[in-house]
Amino acid sequence: MKTDEQRRRNLFLFMGAFFLCNALIAEFIGVKIFSAEASIGIEPMNFKILGQELNFNMTAGVLLWPVVFVMTDLINEYFGQKGVRYFSFMTAGLIAYAFLMVSLAIWTSPADFWKIKQLENGTLDMNAAYNSVFGQGLWIIIGSLVAFLIGQVVDVMVFHALKRKTGEKSIWLRATGSTLVSQIIDSFVVLYIAFYIGKLNTPDQWPISLVLGVCVVNYIYKGAMAILLTPALYIAHYFIDRYLGIELSEKMRAEAMEN
Repeated sequence: MKTDEQRRRNLFLFMGAFFLCNALIAEFIGVKIFSAEASIGIEPMNFKILGQELNFNMTAGVLLWPVVFVMTDLINEYFGQKGVRYFSFMTAGLIAYAFLMVSLAIWTSPADFWKIKQLENGTLDMNAAYNSVFGQGLWIIIGSLVAFLIGQVVDVMVFHALKRKTGEKSIWLRATGSTLVSQIIDSFVVLYIAFYIGKLNTPDQWPISLVLGVCVVNYIYKGAMAILLTPALYIAHYFIDRYLGIELSEKMRAEAMEN
């Protein structure tokens, strides 16, 4: 039979591993830009924000970032600010390490037999395709990491501020509310660094109106997902409390607030 310490440790490791895995995958699949409207079979919305005509064309990373937000709130609930900071900085460090290794892989010379692949309708330069998919720009990586860390810090602060006011009630308010606030900053920071600061005085620099417009589109999606995933928080709480037992669960949540 597992002791309380074993249950606590197992939960900590599972939450952290799942958090890290989703964040790392989100970074790598984020190179693809997809149309949300086309994916569900509707026409592009073509709405205007700050003079920019925009649709819901988003990075594929948004498919997994909502899961990261949910895990942030769960870690916050049971392990407090220290737990979130620990996994956030570890994740940022491992993402940076992963991109360093990818850069090393891109730098290597391709084998002749692998470089060109014959297809029915022509040839494919495998090396160029590999570099295009994995070779994200430095400023995109920097913007993503900075936005991730700032977003996590803000999420933790808002989460605990709301929990101090509501106590153990209103899980939806502190979880969804902290996500809605933190993602305003996260959505803006990544675009501002990657496409405004990183492209400063170049033809590729986005005007600030485009940065803000795309930020609004991303935030609408993230906000909608935060609300839609609220039931998942209650389901996760139910199973976690069953695994820990009510006494240990209440003790851990109290310690998380003190820390």
